[in-house]
Amino acid sequence: MMQSLYTASTGMLGMQTQIDTTANNIANVNTIGFKKSRAEFADLMYHVSQYAGTSTSDVTKSPTGIEVGLGVRPTAINKIFSEGSLKQTDNELDVAITGKGFFGMELPDGTLVYSRNGAFKIDNTGTMVNSDGYTLIPQVIIPENATNVSIGTDGIVTVIQAGQAQATQIGQINTTNFVNPAGLHSLGDNLYIETDSSGQPVEGTPGLDGLGVLRQGFVELSNVELVVELTDLITGQRAYDSNSKVITTSDEMLQTTNNLKR
Repeated sequence: MMQSLYTASTGMLGMQTQIDTTANNIANVNTIGFKKSRAEFADLMYHVSQYAGTSTSDVTKSPTGIEVGLGVRPTAINKIFSEGSLKQTDNELDVAITGKGFFGMELPDGTLVYSRNGAFKIDNTGTMVNSDGYTLIPQVIIPENATNVSIGTDGIVTVIQAGQAQATQIGQINTTNFVNPAGLHSLGDNLYIETDSSGQPVEGTPGLDGLGVLRQGFVELSNVELVVELTDLITGQRAYDSNSKVITTSDEMLQTTNNLKR
């Protein structure tokens, strides 16, 4: 059997991974805080008929050798944590991070998760939560009679309550960073959890120790660049078609061989 059949099939599978990754990026072009992914590949092992440096005579050696590659394999799908553009919303509970860091939240089962989506709401107790009702950590509770909420670039939350002229500090929004954010595990819903590869979470005050500052009244848009993704989609499609053509050509060559007569 011709090796090209198997080699081209690895190419088709690899390009399917590329297209699937690109499709997910495009689908989330308008998802707040979404971070795009990039598929990465490596060539497979090689069939060596002759090693470079093999003697070809008493005084000469092969300068290159004969090595035939056996295809490609996906090695990683890397999450790219570059910053997305900021969109002004004028909603006092919307918060964007300019720079490094994640908001910490707690799931109903107590699991700590992390997100770049700062479109917060308040629940029936006044607690700041995300759109799914997961509590922001550290917990911030907005008083019922608050007439104005202010969130500083350093995460300090102050309110002006009815009948008062002075602002009162009611909480602090901290952010968390990781040594290797690309090692975080994606849960969906713009949420991540730590892994052994991401390193331990390091919580701190926004604006200090390399953490980004907060911007009230803004949300961070997806960092997907649609033109780039469409280009990658076309490239992946063409590569997929080309690999399928290799399989067709190899099949035709095998048919020709089978049709040979003595």
